[in-house]
This record gives sequence, C-alpha cells and structure tokens, in this order.
Amino acid sequence: MAETPSSKVNERRITEEMRTSFLDYAMSVIVSRALPDVRDGLKPVQRRVLYSMNDLGNTADKPHKKSARIVGDVIGKYHPHGDSAVYETMVRMAQDFNLRYPLVDGHGNFGSIDGDSAAAMRYTEARMSKIAMELLRDINKDTIDYQDNYDGQEKEPVVLPSRFPNLLVNGTTGIAVGMATNMPPHQIGEVIDGLIALSHNPDISIEELMQFIPGPDFPTGGLILGRSGIRKAYMTGKGSITTRAKVNIEETAHGKQAIVVTEIPYMVNKARLIEKIAELAREKRIDGITALRDESDRQGMRIVMELRKDVNANVLLNNLYKHTALQTTFGINNLALVNGQPKVLNLKQLLYYYLEHQKEIITRRTQYELRKAEARAHILEGLRIALDHIDEVINLIRSSQTTDIAREGLMTRFGLSEKQAQAILDMRLQRLTGLEREKIEEEYAELVKLIAELKAILADEEKILEIIREELTAIKEKYNDERRTEITTSGDEEIDDEDLIPEESVIITLTRKGYIKRTPSSTYRTQKRGGRGIQGMGTNEDDFVENLITTSTHDTILFFTNKGKVYKIKGYRIPEFSRTAKGLPIINLIEIEKDEYINAMIPVQKLDNESYLFFTTRQGISKRCPLSSFANIRNNGLIAIHLREGDELISVRLTDGNKHIIIGTKKGMLIRFVETDVRSMGRTASGVKGITLGKDDEVIGMEILEEDQDVLVVTEKGYGKRTHASQYRIQNRGGKGIRTCNIQEKNGQLVAMKSVSENEDIMIITDNGIIIRMAVSGISRIGRNAMGVKLIKLTDDSTVTAVAKVEKDDESQTDQPITADTETDSSPAGTEQIDNESDD
Repeated sequence: MAETPSSKVNERRITEEMRTSFLDYAMSVIVSRALPDVRDGLKPVQRRVLYSMNDLGNTADKPHKKSARIVGDVIGKYHPHGDSAVYETMVRMAQDFNLRYPLVDGHGNFGSIDGDSAAAMRYTEARMSKIAMELLRDINKDTIDYQDNYDGQEKEPVVLPSRFPNLLVNGTTGIAVGMATNMPPHQIGEVIDGLIALSHNPDISIEELMQFIPGPDFPTGGLILGRSGIRKAYMTGKGSITTRAKVNIEETAHGKQAIVVTEIPYMVNKARLIEKIAELAREKRIDGITALRDESDRQGMRIVMELRKDVNANVLLNNLYKHTALQTTFGINNLALVNGQPKVLNLKQLLYYYLEHQKEIITRRTQYELRKAEARAHILEGLRIALDHIDEVINLIRSSQTTDIAREGLMTRFGLSEKQAQAILDMRLQRLTGLEREKIEEEYAELVKLIAELKAILADEEKILEIIREELTAIKEKYNDERRTEITTSGDEEIDDEDLIPEESVIITLTRKGYIKRTPSSTYRTQKRGGRGIQGMGTNEDDFVENLITTSTHDTILFFTNKGKVYKIKGYRIPEFSRTAKGLPIINLIEIEKDEYINAMIPVQKLDNESYLFFTTRQGISKRCPLSSFANIRNNGLIAIHLREGDELISVRLTDGNKHIIIGTKKGMLIRFVETDVRSMGRTASGVKGITLGKDDEVIGMEILEEDQDVLVVTEKGYGKRTHASQYRIQNRGGKGIRTCNIQEKNGQLVAMKSVSENEDIMIITDNGIIIRMAVSGISRIGRNAMGVKLIKLTDDSTVTAVAKVEKDDESQTDQPITADTETDSSPAGTEQIDNESDD
C-alpha cells in the first residue's frame, strides 16, 4: 500500500485541537442558538419561525395553518435541526403562561401550566399573533440586513425590525456553553414609557428609569417581594428577586379557614406544586390541611386548601412558602448579544441598544421611502415633459420603426433618462385627458413635499426620535394592559417571614425542665389580690414554670443560659399552645447542651448599637455589654459572659446605658447603683463585683429601677410587698447593700425581686403550675423592713417559684390597696444601714 504523502498530514497537539474545536462549538452555540439579540430579543430559532410564518402569509389576519407545515418550512429553509426543537419553540411562543405577550396564536392543545405537553404538530394549527406582526413591520422596506441560510439557497434576516422592545417585554431564557441568560418579562406600557424618557434625556439615571419601569411583570401574576433585588438587577444586569403566589385566606361555609391560591410564581408547574403540598401534608411535615382541591377553570386559577379549626392559617402559609414553590427565587441575568458578542447589560443599556436599533430602522426606512419617492418623482417629471410636448412626442413615436428607436429618440430630443422614456412609451392614452394631467401634477407636488420631509428627517436625529416616540406610543395604546405582578414593598425592605404572622402580644413561659410555649396574653385575665389563680399549664409533679415574659410575636427572643451562653429565636417561631398545655421541649428549637438550662429571656426588636445588656451572676458578679455584640448568634449559641468556677448566670436586663441597677438576694439584701459604675466590656469578659454576699446568701434577681418605680419583693411562701424607690439610696457597686425585706419563717426567703409601676400587672407562678395575675396597684406600699402581705394562697406543699411583669390588662378588676394588717410585720420601721465594701 502506498504511503500517504506527507503534504497531506497536518500534525497538531490534541490539547490544542480540543481547545480550538470546543471554542468553535461554544461560539456557535452562543451566537447561533442559545442567546438572544439585544435588538429584537429573539434567539435564531424564534426569529426563523416568525420569518417563515410571515413568508408563508401565516399572519394574524389569515386563517391558521397546520403546525407541521410551518415546522417543515422552517427546517427546510432556515433551521437545520430536529423538528422537535422548532415545534417546542413555537409552542412556547404560543403559551400565555410563558410569554407575557405571546407571539404565536395557537389553535389546539398547546400545553398547560400543569406541565401537560402540547399535542403533536400534525394536530395543532398556528399563525402569528397581532403583536408578533409588529416585530416584522417594515421588514420589506430595506430596514434590516439579510444573510445566506445554511445551504446558501435562501436569504434570512440577521435581525427583525422589532417595532416594540421584545427583549424586555417578553424576557427570555437560554443556556449556552459557560454562560446563560435569564431575563424576566415586563409590562409593555411601562417599558415604552421608559424608552420615551430615555429618548428625551440620554443622561437619565437608572433610578429615574425605575420610576417608569418599577420591576418585572410575569404572565402568571404573583407577588415580587421587595425592590432591592430588582434594583441590583437593573443596576448591574445580575440580581435575584423573590416571588410569591397570590394567596387569600377565606372562611368556608363550615366556619373553617381556607387558603386559596389564585396566582402562582412564574415558571412554576401547578400540578407539581399541588403534589408537593399533598406530600407534605401526608407526611405531617405541614400539619393542618384537611382538604386540597384544584378548582381552576376558564375563569382563572384557584387552588383551595381547607384547614383544621385550631390551625393558624398564617403560620401554615408561612411553612408552605418555605417548603413549596409558592415562594421561589428568580435569578436575573441580562445576557444578550451586542454586535455578535455576549454582554451582561443593565436596564439603561438594554433600552439604549434597542433605541439605537430603532434609529437605524427609521433611518433605513426613510432612506428607502426617499429612494422610492425620488424614483417616482423622476418618472413624473418625464411624464410632465411628455404632456407639455404631447404632439411632438406622438409624432416621434409614430415615425419610429421600433420601440428602441422611439426610446432613443425621446431621450435625445427631450433629454430624458431611459426610465423616463420607457414610462412615456408605457403611458396609456387615457393619461392624455385633462383630468389625468391634473392628477399627475398633484402627485408630483405631493412627492416634492414628501421628499423634502424625508430629507429633513434624515438630517435631524431629533425628528427620527420623534417618529420613534409616536410609533411606540401607538403600539402602547394598542397593546397596553394592566400590570399582573404586584411589587409588595417599597424602598430596600424585603418581606421577612414575620410579615406573614400577625403581630400580637404574647406570653412565653418556660418550665424548669425546659418546656416552652407561646400563649396570647389575653388568655390570662387579671384577678384580685389573694385569689387562687388559674391553671397556667399542665406540668409533671417535679416540673414547674420558671421563666415568663410578655413580648410580641415579631420580637427576637434572646435566651441566656446558666452557662453564660446566648441563643436567639423569633417570637412567632415558638409554638403556640393552649393555656393548660405543657409546651414543646426547648431543645427542639435551640441547640442547648444536656446540663444547660435557660434562666433569662430578653425580647428585643432589633440588635442595634445603642442598647446594652446588663448581666448578674448568682455570686454577685455584674457585667455590661453592648447589644450589638450579639448581632450574629450562631445556631449552636454564643458565649455571652465568661463565668468563674462554680458560678452561673442568674439575670440579664436590656438597658440604654444610663440606668440604675438593683440587685437582690434571697436573704433580703438589696443594693442600688448607677449602671455606669460597671464599664462596658467585651462579650467574653467575666465582669466585676456588683454586690458582696453574706454567708450562705446568693443573688435571686437583678432589675432596672426608675425614680418613679417601686421595688416589689415576693417570698417563697406567697408574701410580698412594694417599696418606693426613694427608700433605696444610690451606693457604689460592690457593697453589701441594705435590707429590703424582713425574712422570717412565716414568709420564707425571697424568690423574686422586681421593679414595678402602677400601670403594670404581675404574674406569680407556683411550683405546681398555678399562675395568678394581679394589678400592681392592688399591692400597697410598705416600708423596706416589713415582712409583706399574702399575695397568693398556697397549699401546704407548694411554693412560689417565679414572678413576671406583664402589660396592664384594660379589663382589670383591682382591689383597694391594703394597709399593714395581721400579716404585716410589726417591727420598727427603722432601717439597718450596712457599709459598702469594695470588690477589687
């Protein structure tokens, strides 16, 4: 066998060949298949479908044609790929849930929002929609360039005139090699208004353009949450927006609540969405849905979820947003071809390139019309000359042996061009009448005027812009409709989950064994002093309510543990239970350790830089720390204070940095000092001595005290009293303090100390779960050294474990304040003064 001549062998490194070949392939996909042109917003296959339909005369004013015929024409002439690719493109262009303004008018089954595929192309029919014809308007007036098709036997347009901004109006999606585009649709009237504003002011800012184009407008409606994602996408060309279904909560005939979905996010499959909801309900991951129906019809979408009577519809809806496609994220990537190169474009650039395209279209159309007008005027000038010398022209023609001789004679005798001479030869005798002569003169005069106007347009860009504005305005008037997608917030704010939860005052209780629950504060009505209370929760014999706060469902709750760690959770995330329910183990909400328990709950609206947290431990150590230090709390908690050996955190309070602090002990001692005596420290600092403790004494509480407040103390046997703040002088931190209660066997040691006002209520909790709510005003003021009066009747084996302040109940029934009686200590009113001691 003869050897292959070396001249026919082209040696190349395989890495270079792969790199070059793949780059060629990638550029082919980018330019010729996947990405839209910035001028008409169409990918090549979409452009070829529309051009082929126009070529077939398959316009909006003609009958539909079989889809198979259209697809065959596209494949045979312009698009050398499979028929399914062309048909699927045409189907998508006909779906009103995919395109904001469909470009194909489909007849037959073209699929559904449930994900049903279209019928085979042999069964369906199609034609161009009315608005699609605006994309091809003026295409026959030399407004665009053409290129050879794949076999060189046909010509296809490089771009369509696109008399409306299709790229922004209908959006597009496309995946190329190493890049992708994902552009949302918009409302046509808003985009045109933005274009007109840009044409008037080329220096307009994107912020100003957003006054005309507030955001995307999806064909399926729904909601867009916040404007920050829209602003970022418009500014940079890339961004992300959160979309939600449009949902109503309705009352059923049976008194139940029902969640009704009437619009879903863009590109969401309705059938799969319903399947997902059913799956979550079946697996009890979302509990409370008793019935799920799809009641959608020709009138619109309607997905109905009936709920149990005890279910909070807003909470369940919030879970649906989290776990289903009722809330989705649309990633915007404004990638389009500019002069054949892929570029990411901001809003102003998208409008600018379209406006430049329209300038070229109007310029080329005007030049085309000018050429036609000048050509016609040229002919009419010849006819006018012939009519002025009609007898001589007739004689010249009669005496000529052939047409060519007659043409040459006319050109020589009257200085006519060949076209003028031919037009005279082609003129019918009826044009010689006086009426016809007048028509020629009128037409010529109009043409002269038109030519002047067209030349003026070409000489002045502002006239071109004015034509663009007028034609865009006409399109807006013809196709404008109502915005479908609602943008729910203004400014930079995004909707958080809490916006779906009603803001209400709630009481959060936490037991010694860590069971937590949320209950509306209205559950507990105010009772008179000395009442027996109501059952606050069901507890075990060895468990009881230890912490209780009143807060809002929207507040952030900071949980401080005995080990000096802090955790956080939103109020609405704490599950709501009935008054007598036990609650949920807190370990299901926050990741506390086995030997760790919560002993302070602080509700805050926001973790800002202006507030402080004041800490006190059981051994009397105090620390002050900026609230902003706790802005980023991890799921597994954060160290709030470094504890000394054998100590534990006992109390935490929120302050403004200039409060008076009081610390009380179980043996009835209390110290009052200015908060600034404790300097601001870092998050992990240990702190300094707040009070010096006596033998076997320990801190039972720390509070903030205002000048017009009272100090309320409650003992373990249900005795309590309040003493005005003026009876506690300000000392230096670290002292032993002064006596605040006469501790005897009858009343027991102190279990709680609170700073209270007349307009507040308190709740007293016992170790067997009994809760009594009473007005502070129902407890009279007694001296510091008094024993107090009985606030709650206890059984022999029960004790008071906790006291909490709550907001005043408007329907309170309060008793008259009592004076010292047989339950009041009769010891002298004098006070015992104890000197301060420094701690370091």
